Amino acid sequence: MGLGPFLASEIVLINPAIGWRVVFGIGATLAFIVLVIRSHASETVRMLGLKGHVDQAEKVVKEMEEKAMKRTGLKELPPPQPLSFQVKKVDPFYVFKNPVYRIRVLAVMLAIFFFYFGEYPYLTEYPLWTSTFLGYKGSLGDEITFLFGLAGVATFLGAIGLRFVVERVRRPILVTLSYFVGMLLGVLVAVYGAIIKDVNLAFVGMLLTNFIGVGWSNQLNYLNGTENVPTYARATSFAFSDGFAHLGAAISTAIMFSIIPLLGSLGTWVLFQIPMVIMGIILIKVLPNTIGKSLESVNESQAGI
Repeated sequence: MGLGPFLASEIVLINPAIGWRVVFGIGATLAFIVLVIRSHASETVRMLGLKGHVDQAEKVVKEMEEKAMKRTGLKELPPPQPLSFQVKKVDPFYVFKNPVYRIRVLAVMLAIFFFYFGEYPYLTEYPLWTSTFLGYKGSLGDEITFLFGLAGVATFLGAIGLRFVVERVRRPILVTLSYFVGMLLGVLVAVYGAIIKDVNLAFVGMLLTNFIGVGWSNQLNYLNGTENVPTYARATSFAFSDGFAHLGAAISTAIMFSIIPLLGSLGTWVLFQIPMVIMGIILIKVLPNTIGKSLESVNESQAGI
């Protein structure tokens, strides 16, 4: 995600006629590579246990324990804290019958929906907007395209930076912060800088948007979509929340340019970011705290199946 926009911008600028085709070809090739990697990925301990593959689960846990003791220097691990809850074989969609999980999944879906609603126009239409509405042509157009691609590296750096706080601060708080600081403020600065023809200011906004807005939000959204439901329903929850949420991207990219003549560029860009911030605040109220806790204690043993 970090190198992609930068490399894509360079490829497109070298030969605009076929560059975008090359970019799509690279993406398709990488998709096949990911498919091969996924086919060899091991199952999670929780799912192995749920399916009755206790020996395999125990092997994975043993390897994890050995690595943990080696890295921390501990001679022995702390005693386990067993939880008491019932697991029954149910359809993954059974999760929606529980009102607690139903509210969580719907709230996460709407949060990601409005995130995509604001993020995708920035990722796909910002350079087009500068050329269509602001008249960025020639060398100026090439410069803004190059800087937009270069700022994509901040997404990778932001993902690394998130590692230092992701296990210290509640996910909903972090995601709200990333929505507000990264997307709302970042896009505002990037758009305002482009409007006043201050390319350096626009680049600062791009860096902020990619580092926190894109680099943090995506991963936090994926976590929220999986760790707030029982083990058996995590794939279903994520497929539902992230799948339906992409409708936000389809809607916003289709309507944004038609709204700009009515509200102006700055007003439209900012308006598209506000709903995600509101949904982030709602997540703080809806989602439980998972930091330093067993997911079974947050889900199965408290809210049940």
